[in-house]
Amino acid sequence: MKKILTFCIVLLGFVTVIAMKADPQPDFKFEKETNDFGKIPQGKPVSYDFKFTNVGEQPLIISNVESTCGCTVPKYTSTPIKKGETGTITVTFNAAAPGAFNKALTIKSNAKTPVKYIYIKGSVAAQ
Repeated sequence: MKKILTFCIVLLGFVTVIAMKADPQPDFKFEKETNDFGKIPQGKPVSYDFKFTNVGEQPLIISNVESTCGCTVPKYTSTPIKKGETGTITVTFNAAAPGAFNKALTIKSNAKTPVKYIYIKGSVAAQ
């Protein structure tokens, strides 16, 4: 009985590994996940391109990119990104108030991790 139970556990482990390899999902690899704008002037929009590569096997599809406020506007690659191809999420920040800022952007996709975050930060100098 002990041998049969051991055999079943080993067999279940092999089946699990094979099943995981059967449906590899897309995945992000960002060049940089946080951009520090440093000191920027008040009222002057600044932008940064977050570049990423699909390191998964299936096409990567971004369904939405959301910011935490209206002062941060994201634009992103909306077409499927094949294995090994690159895409861009352009983030524009319009600094209305002086002081330090730290903003998160939420990326929703069909990736292995369906919700991912990228960040911008810096300091706004009063005019």
